Amino acid sequence: MKKLSVGIIFGGKSAEHEVSLQSAKNIIEAIDRDRFDLVLIGIDKQGQWHLSDANHYLVHADDPQLISFNASERHLALQPGQISQPFIESNNAQQLSQIDVILPIIHGTLGEDGSLQGLLEFVDRPYVGSSVLGSSICMDKDVTKRLLMHAGIAVAPYFAIKAAAVKSAADEEALYHQAVAKLGLPLFIKPASQGSSVGVSKVSDLNAFSTAIKLAFNYDHKVLIEQAIVGREIECAILGNEQPRASVCGEVLTQDQFYSYQAKYIDGQSKAVIPAELSADAEANIQAIALKTFMALECSGLARVDVFLTPNNEVVVNEVNTLPGFTNISMYPQLWQASGLSYRDLISTLIDLAIERYQSQASKQHYIDLSAFEKAKN
Repeated sequence: MKKLSVGIIFGGKSAEHEVSLQSAKNIIEAIDRDRFDLVLIGIDKQGQWHLSDANHYLVHADDPQLISFNASERHLALQPGQISQPFIESNNAQQLSQIDVILPIIHGTLGEDGSLQGLLEFVDRPYVGSSVLGSSICMDKDVTKRLLMHAGIAVAPYFAIKAAAVKSAADEEALYHQAVAKLGLPLFIKPASQGSSVGVSKVSDLNAFSTAIKLAFNYDHKVLIEQAIVGREIECAILGNEQPRASVCGEVLTQDQFYSYQAKYIDGQSKAVIPAELSADAEANIQAIALKTFMALECSGLARVDVFLTPNNEVVVNEVNTLPGFTNISMYPQLWQASGLSYRDLISTLIDLAIERYQSQASKQHYIDLSAFEKAKN
């Protein structure tokens, strides 16, 4: 059987560049080489695309604090409308061999927000993960919450602000008192469109609030001020397209104030308990809400749904990650391993799901033929 050619796109300009490198490394090491040939496409922090060598694409590959992308001199470009072989080496204008399916593993901005997905739609390549719509919805925590509330799914009380609302120290102080009156203390301050807890702060006083607001606006034009929910941090992995399934649940335990970027990827001050110690009813309820969330937000392929389980067993959705981490400590692959699906088989399944969705969409008309309306009128 002919092998499929899989293009793995990693790196990128987002604040989660190094997380993407770790995820790509694990996927490249685990993928089934009997089924798939690999084409490595690395994107540096300036946004330049490179055709990478599997033996030399990383520096300090085993150190999360020092890992970096080893950019090649083989630069890549895309030819929209050139369906069969859209990737070319810009150095010599040579077309790459056909890439059958794309596995994008760029977390955060320009990789997880629908931007990359839209580009792949232009060159008509199947790709792993949610569509432009599902990706962009889930990247914006404000929009995510609004849709979930409309679907009757509980989220933490919050409000969103833009930079124009805080032009001075007096504005910050007024906003702080407004937030405390509405949401209480402590508060979480979050960029609307970042992942991996980048730019997130937990605050309990005005000085910390002021610092947190400035930090969050460094990463986004819109910021969420959110009520802190008292509860266990539970995560559930979803896999599938039209008929998705849920994994067992896992629990995040951290010694930090919250599950921060540092705690997740750098200092080891957190651990995952998989499966989580939950009653059968509690786990089934979380899985059902995670599946409902996945469908309500137009997700496909994969997502990790993070929730709080409160002391009175209320499930509050925290966020949805449409391209969760695949590092050696990431919850998504661990949850599926605990559910009986190996890391290697998980990657194969995701690629199969990407092709399944592409073939389903290809059978439908992508445009409206206006001449048909003219004929109908006559």
